[in-house]
Parts: sequence; C-alpha cells; structure tokens
Amino acid sequence: MTFRLLLHLALSAALSVITSVLLIVVAERLASQFPSLRQFAHLLIDQFGDFTLVILALGLFLVYLLLFQQRQFRYFRDVSRSVRYISDGNFNFQVPVRQKNELGDLASYINYLVHKLQLSLDDERRAEQTKSELITNVSHDLRTPLTSIIGYLGLIEQDRYRDEVELRQYVHIAYEKSKRLNVLINDLFDYTRMRYETSPQRIHTFNLTELLRQLLIQYRVPLEEVGLTGALHAPSGKLMVTGDSDKLVRVFENLLANAIHYGKDGGKVDLHASAEGLEAVVEVVNYGEMISSVDLPHLFDRFYRVDKARGLSSGGSGLGLAIAKSIIEQHGGKVSAASDPYLTSFQIRLPLALETAPVNPALPSKIGDEGLGGKSL
Repeated sequence: MTFRLLLHLALSAALSVITSVLLIVVAERLASQFPSLRQFAHLLIDQFGDFTLVILALGLFLVYLLLFQQRQFRYFRDVSRSVRYISDGNFNFQVPVRQKNELGDLASYINYLVHKLQLSLDDERRAEQTKSELITNVSHDLRTPLTSIIGYLGLIEQDRYRDEVELRQYVHIAYEKSKRLNVLINDLFDYTRMRYETSPQRIHTFNLTELLRQLLIQYRVPLEEVGLTGALHAPSGKLMVTGDSDKLVRVFENLLANAIHYGKDGGKVDLHASAEGLEAVVEVVNYGEMISSVDLPHLFDRFYRVDKARGLSSGGSGLGLAIAKSIIEQHGGKVSAASDPYLTSFQIRLPLALETAPVNPALPSKIGDEGLGGKSL
C-alpha cells in the first residue's frame, strides 16, 4: 500500500504539471480570440501573483490524488461497514477481500478473528450444553440407587419386614446399592480429574508387555468363571513406554473387564502388543456380540451405555471408557474401537519411550486393587 501511495503521489504530481502546461497553452490561444478571457487571466495574476501557477498545479494534484485514491477510500468504507455489521452479532458474515494490500490483509485478519470468535462461542455453547447434560445424567444416576437405599432403609425403620431373613435381604440390597452409588461418585471424581488434568502423574519408563502379562494373570480367575481364556500375543523383546503405569493399568483393566462382560460367548480374549514406527500398539479383542455402527462412535462419550435398557445394577457408570480415553490422551496416545460380526477390538496407541529415557521397570505392585475395578461401559 505504501508503494502504491507513492506511485499515486508521483502520478498526481506529473499529471498536475502536464495539465497546468496544457491549460496555459489553451488559455493563451483562447485569450487571443476572446479579450474578456485575457482580462480574467490578468485579474488572477494580479490577485495571486507568482503563486498562480503553483496554486493551479496544487489544485490539480489534489484532484488527481483523490481520483487515484477513490478506490481505496471506497474499500475502506466497505470494510468499516462490514465491521459494524459484524459487531451487531452477524458472525457468519465475512469482510470482502478485494485488494492485495494492507486493507486486504486487514480484511483477512478480521475474518480470521471473527472465525475464531465464532469457534469460541460454539465451544462455550457446547460446554454449557455439556454441563447441563452432566447435571441431568448425574442427578438421574445418583437418584436411582439413592431412592432404593432410602426405600429399603425406610422399610427397616418402620419395621415393615416379616422376619430376620427379610430384614437381612433389605439390608443387603441397601448395601449393594450403596456400593453402586460409591462407584458412580468415584468415577465422577476420576473423570473430572482426568478431564482437567488435576490428577498428578508418576512418570517412569516401563515394559508394557510385562504390564499386560501381569494383568492377564490377575484376571485369570474372572476369565475362567465366565468360560473364557486369555492370551497375550507380543514380541519377545521389551516394549518400553513412558508414563504413569498405575493409570494405564486402569485403562487396560476397563477394556479387559468390558471384553469379559460382552465377550462371554466368544470363548477367548486376546491381547495383541506390538511396535509400529514410534508407537506401541495394544489391541484388546473379544469375540462376542457385535457393537452396532450406531453405538460405536459414542463409546467414549461419558454416561453412554450400549445397552440403554440396563441400569446401574447390571452395568457400569458409563464413565469407564471416557476416563480411559482421558488417560490415554494425557499420555499423548489415541484409543479407538472397531467391531464386526466376528470380533470387537479396542486399540490403544502410545508413544514408545525414547532411547535416552531412564529405564525403570517398576510396575504397579497390586494390579487390579485400584483403578476402574472392572467397570464396564
């Protein structure tokens, strides 16, 4: 724009000089034919003296400069009107970018600013909607077991039971509901910590293959109870990753518990571990019922349950996979799911440990004692 302005100034100056000379030539010819014009010319010269030509050239210079800059002024006016229109809340409108200069750049920056503002507003609306959904879901999931607890304790308080056997049955039901309530509350706290990264991490480098092997040993009895066998398919070498092994155990516990719960008819659960490029890839595979294509994209959404009909008594809080996703993302990895009529697979990708990272083979001392506790979707 600066170069163009200098060019316009130079052209205006040149044209004003040329036009002044032409006007003088034309005026002299007209003055010889029309005496009245000669008298008018002498009057101007007497009035302004030697500055007559300077004033004429300066006036022409300003006229030419305004003509050259008219397009710029008009575009500046359009940009100003567009900004005023956007400021009224019309964020879908864009400032037209018609020139490759500073004004055009300004229009592009304004459009980019409006785009980012629109994204920010959309995120804020989604956050508000998510907050409302969270309150609704939490209220519903907390109210269901709490209502049962209050109901059965009320029966006990009012001595509305036939004998000690029925009394123990009421106490047992209230106790089980209390445990389910405790699971949900703990999951809510865990999800909040993972979501906002407030939970501290104990980072070290460990052998992921050994962690999976220990986890399968821990889950040998639960697998056998439902008629399943578990197998780990991994290379003979170490698969070293850096992260919080306690939190990663919770992820694999959740996936393995889901595989047990939904893959009972498949006869086995397979864990595949391998290295692909700079990533460690782990797949937890079961051969049970297929997850529908409708449910598959929402598996990692909080409070989402594949079986909408089941309550807390037969299913988890709906936060297990959401927590698992948060943990994996905190470790710079990705988690995904795939399902077909033959198998269902959950795949986790984690960055491999750098060769220069200090190796600490320490693993959680009690795999399965903490974590998601085998919660399912």
